Amino acid sequence: MTSESIGIDLGGTKIEGVRLGPDGNVRHRHRIPTRQEDGYQQILARIEQVVKELEYGGNPLPLGIGTPGSISAREGTIKNSNTLCLNGKPLREDLESRLGRTIQLENDANCFALAESRLGAGRGTKVLFGVILGTGVGGGIVLDGQLWSGPQHIAGEWGHHKISPDGPDCYCGARGCVESLLSGPALAQTYQQASGQIVDAEAVLLALRAGEPAAREVFAEWIKNFGRAMANVINILDPDAIVLGGGLSNIDEIYQQAPSAIAANIFNDELRTPILRNELGDSAGVLGAALLAKSPDNG
Repeated sequence: MTSESIGIDLGGTKIEGVRLGPDGNVRHRHRIPTRQEDGYQQILARIEQVVKELEYGGNPLPLGIGTPGSISAREGTIKNSNTLCLNGKPLREDLESRLGRTIQLENDANCFALAESRLGAGRGTKVLFGVILGTGVGGGIVLDGQLWSGPQHIAGEWGHHKISPDGPDCYCGARGCVESLLSGPALAQTYQQASGQIVDAEAVLLALRAGEPAAREVFAEWIKNFGRAMANVINILDPDAIVLGGGLSNIDEIYQQAPSAIAANIFNDELRTPILRNELGDSAGVLGAALLAKSPDNG
């Protein structure tokens, strides 16, 4: 790292930016509401506002942006974003025109993986797989400290490989995707089917720890599916480490129970890949975006 950079985490409720120093230290942080209800053009204007705040009126700095959703390899537009007004829009092209510079743009799971590989739990690894477990399920691959997004820009999208042909429908149009079985809403939905109670994932966890039979059964099935899905990733990528992020990554029982579930499904007689809790928390996305700006030649 030889220069300062700016990273922007474009979230559904907030736009957060950091100015990152040469050694990975945060020089300045600024956050404002996204206000996606005001529309796409206002989001562009608010991103520009954050960038100007972080540049202190000086020369333009390298800029990276992490955004929810994915980037179309064919059109360069945003798709599958829960900030709905971004979908179908050429976000990078419009921001580059507005700000007068080249911008590095990636989805938030890739930014998470990059940050954890360089500044967090995955420091020192050659091959890292970063996992987001929350409202959605995503992932990112980092090789020798550089993000690999692939020629189709879908590297790491383990949330949409299929592990249960008879599983629930997924918004992507397929059935039995990892996301449809392992996301927070999926966990809550499975518990509702088993118990008749309408709750969120946090309430399922509380019921699990209270020893409630339906919660124990549902979580055991969740762990089984997690083990199968993670084993598929390890069988293909064989990473040095897997780092978990997102709301569900705070569940202690995953780190206690998942290794044996993964080991039962990998193509080997021993699981050597550690499953690690993230170290950077909610800051991983914005830090990853700033690091992305320093690494313009990702795959």
